[in-house]
Amino acid sequence: MTSRNKRKQLADVGDMFPGMPDVLAKQPPKATDEDWQARTLDEAIERSVEILDEAHARYVIAGTYWLFSGGNDSVIVGHLLRGRYDAVLHVNTGTGIKETTQHVRDVAATWGETLHELHPKVSYRDLVLGKIIAGAGPNKGIRQVWFGFPGPAGHRVMYRRLKDEPLMRFRRDTLGDQSHSPRAARRSLAYLGGMRWAETDRRFRNAEAIDQDGSIVWISPLVHWTDAHMREYRARHRCTLDHEHVLHRLCTPGALPLNAVTEHLCMSGECLCGAYAKPGELDEIEMFYPEAAAEIRSLEAEAEAAGLRACRWGQPPPPGEDMPTAPAGRLCSSCIAPLDGQTDLLDHWRAQGLITADQHAGLTGGAA
Repeated sequence: MTSRNKRKQLADVGDMFPGMPDVLAKQPPKATDEDWQARTLDEAIERSVEILDEAHARYVIAGTYWLFSGGNDSVIVGHLLRGRYDAVLHVNTGTGIKETTQHVRDVAATWGETLHELHPKVSYRDLVLGKIIAGAGPNKGIRQVWFGFPGPAGHRVMYRRLKDEPLMRFRRDTLGDQSHSPRAARRSLAYLGGMRWAETDRRFRNAEAIDQDGSIVWISPLVHWTDAHMREYRARHRCTLDHEHVLHRLCTPGALPLNAVTEHLCMSGECLCGAYAKPGELDEIEMFYPEAAAEIRSLEAEAEAAGLRACRWGQPPPPGEDMPTAPAGRLCSSCIAPLDGQTDLLDHWRAQGLITADQHAGLTGGAA
């Protein structure tokens, strides 16, 4: 069973008609009774605005920021709540597809939004090659924090170094030192993300509408939205006129942007650390974005020349290695373990005529 089919088991997808209410078939562990109820899209939108208002009423928030990865879920957050956030944050991990970062820049510029493009202090290349030495803890100054391409067990290191650290640094730089302020008066930053209970099993178990973590308030305005709500919102706002679309389909002032990378790969591609890569994923990337794939293959050659055992991007974990049970990371909605025989994306490409039957067979190892 593919991860896509697993997600459909979480949601009641029998209501495909616009204007009909939808709800997850089962109540998420961290959902209130108020959030777990059938809603039409307009009712779901109303609840999303309420979630943001509740966070601002509950905490002293010094700034509200839309976290835009370039993906299909996070873009709805920004589109829905335009005028309700102060600026856009994009974490440029240095490992992603450059077209996605450019998409984020273009959308922010078109909408007239301030964009803060954040960068990690250390590079993915240096992490893979073992050049980053621990700066704290028992291994301080002694051992590398990581070496080799990461499998699932290395995802936490990659997430913390490439995504989490830039966001925490932005928080510190923006808020300054609050250690001398009374606790009740301390300010927080609000980060708006696109997490939803219907995304994955992990999101179903762990996502919350409002989640305070120190001086950051993580807000997930779409947490209660089902896949049917998402489809209806895209159909309502994305330009589908029979004409030559302008860049990113921003053909009208209220149009919902579309990142071409998500059309080709069914993911934003803003981070290609490879910890949860599917079999054959690098070949898929190379088909549409050869420059991104070439950078990975070049790093593979460096890792092999350095004698690293884990010298292949996206290689499966060693036999017997347990899969991590902790959440993949607040900003890693697509970081889930691939399933044996997962070829749903390639099947979709073949059906859409993007690849031939022979190409499909070559990528999946099956018959045409």
